[in-house]
Amino acid sequence: MTADLVFGSIPPFYREVYDIVSPNQEQVDRDLFVQLLVKSSLPKQTIMQIWDLVDTQQGFMTRNGLYKALALTALAQQGKSINDKLLETFSGQELPKPSLGDLSDLKASSLKLRRERTPNVLCFDFKELCEIDSIKLELVPEKKGIILKHVEYEVTSKRHKTTVLRRYNDFVALHELLTARFAYRVIPRLPPKKIGASREFIEQRKKCLRRYLNIIARHPQMHDDKLVTFFLTFAGNDVQHKIKEQFRGIPDEFMTCDMASRAKDLVPMDTQQQLATSKEHIKLVYETVTRLKDIAEGMVMRSTLFATDMLHLGRQLSIVSNDSTPITTWATGASKTWDRLQKGFRLLSVEFASLSDKATQAAVDEEDGVVEKLSFFQDLITAYKDLCDRHEKGVLHDHQKAIQKMGQYKKKKMSATVQSSDTGAVDQLEQKILEQEGEIANMENRNYYSLHCLQMETQLINAHLDIFYEIISCMARVETATNDDLAKIWASMEPAISVLSPSTQSFISKPQLSPVGSPNNNKYPGFSK
Repeated sequence: MTADLVFGSIPPFYREVYDIVSPNQEQVDRDLFVQLLVKSSLPKQTIMQIWDLVDTQQGFMTRNGLYKALALTALAQQGKSINDKLLETFSGQELPKPSLGDLSDLKASSLKLRRERTPNVLCFDFKELCEIDSIKLELVPEKKGIILKHVEYEVTSKRHKTTVLRRYNDFVALHELLTARFAYRVIPRLPPKKIGASREFIEQRKKCLRRYLNIIARHPQMHDDKLVTFFLTFAGNDVQHKIKEQFRGIPDEFMTCDMASRAKDLVPMDTQQQLATSKEHIKLVYETVTRLKDIAEGMVMRSTLFATDMLHLGRQLSIVSNDSTPITTWATGASKTWDRLQKGFRLLSVEFASLSDKATQAAVDEEDGVVEKLSFFQDLITAYKDLCDRHEKGVLHDHQKAIQKMGQYKKKKMSATVQSSDTGAVDQLEQKILEQEGEIANMENRNYYSLHCLQMETQLINAHLDIFYEIISCMARVETATNDDLAKIWASMEPAISVLSPSTQSFISKPQLSPVGSPNNNKYPGFSK
């Protein structure tokens, strides 16, 4: 066995690999380790040598063992022969970094393995969910249709590195297919359609569609589904009909999931009680999010109003400073105040415009960094509430209804058997009972699968609680930066404000006055008749 590694000699890349194959600080899985070594492109014999040197004979590998394996892999790639003494020369030095290519597939395998081993644990934190994909959605300039103008959206997926054009009806087609395929998952609501919509309505709908796609594209179960991938990558025309044509009749998640057959084993005994408690907690979170959103929208409005006020103030000072009305000493006497004010106003108008720009940017930052994140979380929780309603009114209701129908068949069979008048009717009822038993068994399994999915979606909501940190930290950054900038601008106004001060006024010893006298009565100067 090679010598123990010194912690200070471990390069950051080693820790990155360890976080991928063992994110919860557990032992390193052997299958993942083998997959990792295969990425090194080393001969199989060399890989087995490395394994023999670091294997603890306990069926798993420790972090220290993984680090040794990475170091040996790097040295083997350099052409050195593998032996248990090879690392001793690196004491106190940083170990070499192996070339393993893109690790994204390894991360996906790690997540899949954790999901299989702990099916009742989400295995994603908020950061990991956000890293799955990031969707940008921008408006494309309106195009005239045969009758009405239609709006197109430019949809960009960071995960797929694609940009495609979509219309609202394409989103409707996607939504219908998603609802059928993932009935047991959170599906956000689509914004409404409106003919002759205003610019403000279109802008709000754009933001809603962007949130919709990000929720779908970051969902642990939906993000890599063929349906979602098609919507984000297909660059052809007539998307609405193409997506329906290709995915119409696609089986729902229950029919294609490997865990569906053992759904009953995945549901803890106290699930109903835990679900009820969680729903109350999430209800409280939703109410908090709603109130915070109202407050944040008020902040955006105040920043916008302040920006408008400062802009108007600056414009008014500019108008005054550029006034060219001839003013003589007849009106001003010895005062130079108006000249002084015009000069100061001209300088200040620029500063007030700067105040307006900073406040406008603050409104934009508060809207994007606070209001939109709160709206995202609000949409997600609303989708969760809709999912709970679907479970209670759909799967659970259908299951109970099927059981009631079974009871009716059994009563009819009992009655027909007692009467013994029509054996054919008894046989038909017996067949219906058998069919109904199969239907009930299927519904019961669907009900358990729905409960399992509800547990996962509940954990998904709780994983998003870290969004509060992003919201509050963004608010603090925006307010700090904005107030600092505004304070600097106010302070920079001091020289211009000093120009307005009466202490800078100069007086003329003998002011040039207009001739004294009245145009109506020259005999009595200064008086009218």
